[in-house]
Amino acid sequence: MPHYNEPSTPAATITDIDQKVTDADPRDVGNTPTVVNGDSSSPESLPYWLVNVPRSEWPAECPEYLRDLVPKSIKCLSTPDEAYKRQDWELVKEIVGGAADRGCLARIGTNHIERFQRVPSDLRRYLEYTAQIKKKYGSVMDFIVQKRLHWGEGKPEDLKPKGCPFEFDACLADQFPESPEDIKILYNDWPYGVETDIIHLVVWVKFELEDDPATDDLTPKARQEIEEYVRRTFCARIPREEIVWFKNWKSLKSVHAIEHFHVMIHNPDMDFVRELTHGDMPLIERVKNGESEF
Repeated sequence: MPHYNEPSTPAATITDIDQKVTDADPRDVGNTPTVVNGDSSSPESLPYWLVNVPRSEWPAECPEYLRDLVPKSIKCLSTPDEAYKRQDWELVKEIVGGAADRGCLARIGTNHIERFQRVPSDLRRYLEYTAQIKKKYGSVMDFIVQKRLHWGEGKPEDLKPKGCPFEFDACLADQFPESPEDIKILYNDWPYGVETDIIHLVVWVKFELEDDPATDDLTPKARQEIEEYVRRTFCARIPREEIVWFKNWKSLKSVHAIEHFHVMIHNPDMDFVRELTHGDMPLIERVKNGESEF
C-alpha cells in the first residue's frame, strides 16, 4: 500500500531528496523498486510533492500550492497514478446513496460524497491551477462566473435570477433565444477519479437551492425540484438508473456563493452530452493539451 512521507520542512530541497534516493537501500522499500514516470526510486522514498513528477521536472522545493494540505490530499498525492483504482458505477451509486432505481425522490443510503477522490496527478493539476486562478481573479468564483459561465462580472445584478427555480434554462436557448438563462450545464472541470465511461457534469443555477440549517442538506422541496429537473432534462435520452445527482455539503464545496449540483451519467450518448453542454470542454482537458484559460 502506498503511504505518504511529509518532508520535515515544506522547503525540503531536491539536493536533500537526491541524496536520500541515492543512499536508499532497495530492501527498505521492497526488492523491486517501483518505477514512477521512468524513475526507479520508489514512491515510499519520495515526499508527496514529487510523486508522479518526472525526475527532470522535480521542483527545487515543495511548491507553495502543495503546502499545508489536509491528510486526505497528501495521501492521494503520495499514490502513483498507476496504483490508483478508479471508482466504478456501482461504487459511485453507493457513495451518493441514490435511490433512483427504486423511483424514489429521496436519496437513501450512505451519501458519503467525501469518499470521492481525484486521480493523484489530476489533483496536483487542480491545486496548481486553482492557485493560479486565485492570484489572477481573486477567487475561483470570479473565474467561473466570468470565464466559464459568462454571467457578467459576478456582480449581484449579474447573478440575479430572472425567474422561479428551473424556469429559465440555457438548454432551451436554441428554441427560445430571447430567454434569459438562470441555469447552465457544464462539465466538471476537475472531475473525480471515476471510470472513464462516467461523465461528470455540473448544473450551475442563479437561484437558491434551499438547505435545511439543521442537517446541512437540501430541504425536501429543493430535492424534489432538482429531481424533477433531472428527469425532465436528462431522462428523455438516458435511463434514470444511469444517472445520479448530488449537492455537496457546504463543508465540502470548493466553490461557494454560486449554487450548483453535480450530475453523473453512466455511459451516455456523447452527442446528447454535447447538446446539454453546448460543446463544452472541461478545463482539465485544456490544461493537459497545453491550452491556457487565462
